[in-house]
Amino acid sequence: MTSIFSHSGETLADEAIRSIRSRLTALGSALEGRDTGDHILNPGMGPYARAKGAPKDAAVLIPIIRDSDGPHVVLTQRTPHLSSHAGQIAFPGGKIDHNDGTAERAALREAEEEIGLLSSDVQLVGRLSPYLTGSGYRIIPVVAELAERPLLRANPDEVDDIFEVPLPFLMDPANHQTQSLVWNGQRRYFYAMPYGKRHIWGVTAGIIRSLYDTVFA
Repeated sequence: MTSIFSHSGETLADEAIRSIRSRLTALGSALEGRDTGDHILNPGMGPYARAKGAPKDAAVLIPIIRDSDGPHVVLTQRTPHLSSHAGQIAFPGGKIDHNDGTAERAALREAEEEIGLLSSDVQLVGRLSPYLTGSGYRIIPVVAELAERPLLRANPDEVDDIFEVPLPFLMDPANHQTQSLVWNGQRRYFYAMPYGKRHIWGVTAGIIRSLYDTVFA
């Protein structure tokens, strides 16, 4: 990722957070009108291919830890017994409840429920554009900064494991693969970013790609 960060005397983590915050602040409400989602790689699919009625609103938290050796992104592996997306790599997050009021509050609530991340340990950085999924969700990704590595605990009902991936790896387009599979007789394309034994793909990889496109491309 040396082509993205200049190493101008700041730590790599400082520079990454500053770049993300500056870009998201500059774009502001314009991000709401940007078109991101599963349909970008599948233009004939439509933004909500399997949706019935209005899309369901959801939010995810993208927690970035400031570390001495660079910024790291916190991800989860979902438990294998879940009814949807079982065993997949995900950001902490879920549906926006009526009581949440905002995507930020929903993302923070879900992060505390899923991985024990306290909102007091989090400094919000900004939002990405809504990510539209073929399953009918409109996901708001919320970027957050963690000044220190918190003590996290996985909720066994939802999360099988918590792990970190260096942000430079995720923001390097050389690591952004385009893969496909046949689903219901049609070939579907999606981003994938294999990292060691972890197979980051689908919506999670799409949101990571959106962060790259928004800030660093």
